[in-house]
Parts: sequence; C-alpha cells; structure tokens
Amino acid sequence: MEDYFETLVPDIQLWLQEHGLIVLGIIAGTWILSKFMNSLIVRITRKMIPRGSFVSDAEEKKREDTLIKISQNFFGIFIWVAAALGILHQFGVPVAPLITGAGIIGVAIGFGSQSLVKDIITGLFIIAENQFRIGDFICVDTYCGTVEDMTLRVTKLRQIDGTIHYIPNGEIKVASNKSKDYSKVDLKIGVGYHTDFDKLEEIVNQVGQELAEDEEFGIHIIEAPHFLRIDDFGDYSIQVHISGKVYPKTQYLINGEMRRRLKKIFDDYGIEIPYPTRVVHTTTD
Repeated sequence: MEDYFETLVPDIQLWLQEHGLIVLGIIAGTWILSKFMNSLIVRITRKMIPRGSFVSDAEEKKREDTLIKISQNFFGIFIWVAAALGILHQFGVPVAPLITGAGIIGVAIGFGSQSLVKDIITGLFIIAENQFRIGDFICVDTYCGTVEDMTLRVTKLRQIDGTIHYIPNGEIKVASNKSKDYSKVDLKIGVGYHTDFDKLEEIVNQVGQELAEDEEFGIHIIEAPHFLRIDDFGDYSIQVHISGKVYPKTQYLINGEMRRRLKKIFDDYGIEIPYPTRVVHTTTD
C-alpha cells in the first residue's frame, strides 16, 4: 500500500503540473466568457428591440427580458458543455467518440422523443411571434396565471393561489394573453328601470374622468372609463356597460376603484342598484 501511494503522489503532482493550470484556466475562462456573453446578449437585445414599438416601456421590457433569458440559457449550456469536453480531454478521456456518440444519441432521441422536438419548435414560434412573455398573465386550457419563467421546452405558470404549473410548449394549443399591450375596464352594472339614463351617462363619464386624473390611479389608465351602452333589459334591472383602456394587469385595480366611487355617487343621487326580492304571503285559518 505504501508503495502504491509512493507512486501515486508523484503521478498526481505531475498531472497537476501538466494539466492542473489548464483545467483551472478552462474553468476561469468559461466563467469569464459566460459573464461576457450574458452582458453582450443584454446589450444586443436592448438595441435590437425598436424603441416605441410597444404600448409602454413595461411591455418593451417584458419582451426584452424574455429574449435575454432564453438566449442566455441557450448559450450558457453550449459554453459549459464545450468546457466540460475540454476538461475531460485533460483527464485523458477521448472526446471525439463522445461527440460522435452524442450525435447518434441525438438522432435516436429525435426519432424516439417527437414530443420533445414538438415542445422546442412550438417554443420557438411562441417567442418569435411574441405570443406571451415572462410577466404576462395568460390562460392555457383551464389554467390561468402569470408566466414566471419559460424556456424553449416548457412554460412555468404561477396561479394566483401560488400553485405553479409546468406546461410543455407542445401542449399549448390556445394561449389567451390577458395582459398583451393593454387591458380593458369591462364593467356591467344593473340599475333600476326608472333611472334617468342621460344623467347616468353623465355621472359615469364624470367619475371615469376623475379617476383618470387621480394621482394614484391615473398612471394606470390609457383611456378613461366611460358609459358605453345599455346592454340588456333584465327581469328587475337594466344592464349598462362601462368600458375603458388601462395598462396591462391593472384592470382589476381600476375596476374595484370604479365600483367604489360609483356606489358612493349612486347613493348621493338616489340611483338604485336593484336586487331580487322575494315576497312571502302567509295565511291563517
């Protein structure tokens, strides 16, 4: 055993002298190259996206961040795989058969895992067509949530209750983007049949304009909420439709504040919001 260690230690020292610095150089160089590539990808992507081509700076940033994340992941994997092959070569592992074998395995995977190829191709089209980005609120099948992360193969969707869904891109048939470019205020409110609708329209437009000029809420509004039309004659109320345009994912905030202000001013002007009632008649012997 002592003879074994006596011969092993010099061999290790010799290997470290001949290859140790090269391995450290490969690791350090790859780390520096990956950092440089990440920075370069950020600069190139920021310049590639035309300024003013999106409805807001936030929309532009989401598109840029998505392209940056996908590109950094792709080039990062490529760079570190090349570094791993270089390190294996320093350990005396023949690299050429590994590359050839990887090619054969890749062909086999291509024939045997068509779903994987489908996921990647679909992912490429999603990104190229800008269907949705990281940070968008989308619905896929029965799942709705915020796109927390995405790769060429899978999209990670976070529901409002915190549940995260991993959806293969190839399984996405229809993706409904609820935060692309802008969102809509879409309120339907029932009022009594005796309501003066000319006055009601004036009140709704006034409240919407005040909301758009508010320091806290106005920054989220593109087009002030306004009276759109009478939608329906119900059993006990007339449905009026209020519409407006806001920045993505702020419609719930504006909807809630619009309802709060309308309820208050409806009370001031005596505008009734009807609700179904039940009359019970009792008889006595």
